[in-house]
Amino acid sequence: MTGPMAMFETILFPIDRSRQAAETASTALKLAQQHGSRLVVLSVVEPDQDDPLAVAELLEQARSRFSEQGVSCEVLERQGKPAFVICDVADEINADVIVMGTRGLTLEADEAPSTASRVIQLAPCPVLVVP
Repeated sequence: MTGPMAMFETILFPIDRSRQAAETASTALKLAQQHGSRLVVLSVVEPDQDDPLAVAELLEQARSRFSEQGVSCEVLERQGKPAFVICDVADEINADVIVMGTRGLTLEADEAPSTASRVIQLAPCPVLVVP
């Protein structure tokens, strides 16, 4: 490979159904295009809360949206608590950055810390939070 190393070789983009993901997706897409990054789209399934078919459809929509823009992405589906799973996957794939929105990643009460704030505390790499 010639030229400078990409600053963000691997981007982790966690998605879920409740989030207004369009702006966050376009941020992840732009970063991937600018840096020629590997883009990994992650959906965290919380047992008893998520419909597996809806999650599969969400991931497929993300994959086709990115490929229409010329960016191929890998999709992962994992079970567990979103913040912990996101950070585990970031570690596992050696993510250089996690791109996520500020709200809608959980349906927790307002006083509970958001998934985004937990990820920021626990993440093994920088987190780009899209408001």
